[in-house]
Amino acid sequence: MVKDEEGQAAVLDRLLDLLVTAVLKTWFARQDASRPDWWRHQGDRVVDHALKLMHEQPAAQWTVDCLAQAAGTSRAAFARRFQELVGEPPMTFLKNWRMALAADLLMQPDQTVSTVAEQIGYATPYAFSAAFKRVRGISPQAHRKASGQTEAVGTG
Repeated sequence: MVKDEEGQAAVLDRLLDLLVTAVLKTWFARQDASRPDWWRHQGDRVVDHALKLMHEQPAAQWTVDCLAQAAGTSRAAFARRFQELVGEPPMTFLKNWRMALAADLLMQPDQTVSTVAEQIGYATPYAFSAAFKRVRGISPQAHRKASGQTEAVGTG
């Protein structure tokens, strides 16, 4: 019988993420003609850099201007390129990325709506809750309840 160690599930989740990413990168590199649209940005230094920034710093107050400047291109060229390669505008991508992160964070029993809001860049838990419901169709509390988690103490 294998004993579950503390944190083992989180480590296994990250290892699985890495494995799937490595497999997809290898497969898509060989399948140029049939790779999906959402993978087309790979190898584009401008879009890759912006995506990296948004993934690493989701709470930053990103704007199209700020991302374009960081990627070393004009606002218009950046927005057009991002839309073409990712399939949605940069701010739509960022909003959806933040909500995906929030959905994962809400599964953690030690996370409150307030701490999740702060981690993904919302000034208040109320603004975050409204955005979460608009994007995901349910409130953060309902998402947590549906996952079997209960609200952590000290929510806002």
